Amino acid sequence: MDFALSAEQQQIRDMVSEFVDEEVVPVADEIDHEDEYPADLVSEMAELGLMGMPFPEEYGGSGLDYHSYAIGLEEISRGSGGLGTIVAAHTSLAGNMLYEFGDESQKEEYLTPLAAGEEIGAFALSEAGAGSDVPAMETTAEKDGNEYVINGGKLWISNGSVADTVTVFAKTDPEAGNKGISSFVVKPEADDGFIVEGTEEKLGDKGCPTAELRFDDLRIPEDRLLGEEGEGFVHALKTLNGGRITIAARGVGIARAAFEEARDYANEREQFGQPIGEFQSIKHKLADMDTKIQAAKMLMHKAADKKIRGENYIKDASQAKLYASEVSREVANEGIQIHGGYGYTKDFPAQRFYRDAKLNEIYEGTSEVLRNTIGDQLLEEA
Repeated sequence: MDFALSAEQQQIRDMVSEFVDEEVVPVADEIDHEDEYPADLVSEMAELGLMGMPFPEEYGGSGLDYHSYAIGLEEISRGSGGLGTIVAAHTSLAGNMLYEFGDESQKEEYLTPLAAGEEIGAFALSEAGAGSDVPAMETTAEKDGNEYVINGGKLWISNGSVADTVTVFAKTDPEAGNKGISSFVVKPEADDGFIVEGTEEKLGDKGCPTAELRFDDLRIPEDRLLGEEGEGFVHALKTLNGGRITIAARGVGIARAAFEEARDYANEREQFGQPIGEFQSIKHKLADMDTKIQAAKMLMHKAADKKIRGENYIKDASQAKLYASEVSREVANEGIQIHGGYGYTKDFPAQRFYRDAKLNEIYEGTSEVLRNTIGDQLLEEA
């Protein structure tokens, strides 16, 4: 078992780390305060090939393996949790839907501009009454000649208000349960009836617009259907499973940022005539924080390795996402504690890391749902 990064993986890590340190970290607090979509940074990432890291070059991507993609997203999230979500939703969800389930013409037309970073993608699955309970969705797509007519709405859609391409899930057979769900490609600018109702004011994850969408007799040509009718539920599950590796990467990145800030503060802050890092209680906090981060990183790469090998990685991705999500929140919490009163103010980024970390335990599979998934997999292995 080789734990060393390849030369290419080291190069990716160093390149993205340099970009984050020079371009993202200096404006991270501004992104958090203004909560505006950082279009300039997204454009810079596109130029660096970071908006299509895991996709083949023939479709505009960078052709990187999933380890490299996770490493890149970890570094981006270290700089800004919101920026990490923008990339993850664009790549792991919208882009991957097209790569895995689109036909050749759909990949050429819709995936290529996404992978090149020329367009932004979103993944529209959740609804007000259908979060974890996907089959409860009420959005419908009715066949009318050579078109589908979509009606309904979606909630909590990352990138939803800025996306050029949206993969939308709707019921083509409302009586068939999860086997009646299909997936489609929607182009907001071209398709009449695509309406952005507004964006959420969130605790954290600032800079990434989380939109409420409505579809009002939205007509799309039948060739926008991904795969066959009734396959949408399976598409969603497979896509979310891969996406959980990148949410683990986001968690690791945020946890690293919180740890590094706390460590530096512990070296600088003096009480009772010495840096607080000299106190055993602080050393123990830092030791636990870093140990948890390293364990989360290992779970993330184990899941990525199984995905690359084509093995079943449902349990591994769920474990990586579950553990990294909870670790990011725990580490960020300890970071605030080490900062003391300063950690509770917006003069220091410790509180931002905590707010950004909490989302990891909710989206792309809540911690409760993931524990069920892991338990199901364990019972099947018995």
